[in-house]
Amino acid sequence: MSWWRRFTEKITGGVRLPEGVRVPLTGEERIMAVAELAGGGHLVATSYALVVAEDEEQRRISWHLVSKAVWGNDVLVVTEAAEQGAAGEAVLLADLPPRRYPLAQPAKLPDVVHARVTGSIRSTHRHELPGGGAWFVQRKIPGRDGVQLQVRADPGTDEAAVRALAADVARKLREAQANAF
Repeated sequence: MSWWRRFTEKITGGVRLPEGVRVPLTGEERIMAVAELAGGGHLVATSYALVVAEDEEQRRISWHLVSKAVWGNDVLVVTEAAEQGAAGEAVLLADLPPRRYPLAQPAKLPDVVHARVTGSIRSTHRHELPGGGAWFVQRKIPGRDGVQLQVRADPGTDEAAVRALAADVARKLREAQANAF
C-alpha cells in the first residue's frame, strides 16, 4: 500500500470516499461512513456533521442541529433545526421541513447517523407553556468543549414565555456548573 493511501485512509478513518467526492475536514474531524444516494450524490457522515453532496454542491448539517433522523425502507429522513435567536445563553431552534434521502447502498451510514445524533444529546426535558410547550435539550457541539442549551418550542407556544424561561434555565445551568467546581 502506498504512503499516500495509508495517509488518506488514516485521515478518513479507513473509510474511502468515492471518486470525485471531496469533503473538507476541520480540526480533529474524521469521516465515519459514506452512502450513495439513489438519485445520484452521496451522504457522508463525519465526526462533526452529516454532509450532503449532490450535484456539485455540499451542505453540512452539524450533529447538534439534527433534530431527528429516521431510517426505514432504504430512506433516511433528516429533520434539521435552524437557529432562530438566543434567550440568554440558550439557543432557540425551529425545525425545518424533513428531507428524504433514498440510499442506493446504505452500508453503515444509518447506524453512524443514529449514534452521532443520540450521542450529541446530554439531557432532554419537556416543559408545558401557554399555547403549547417546549423541549429543552443540552447538546454537545462537535469540536467544542461543553454543552449548549437548545430550546425548541411547539408551534403556537407563547414566544415571550419561551424566551423568559429559556434565559432563566440557561442562567441556572451556568450557576450550577460554576458551583460544581
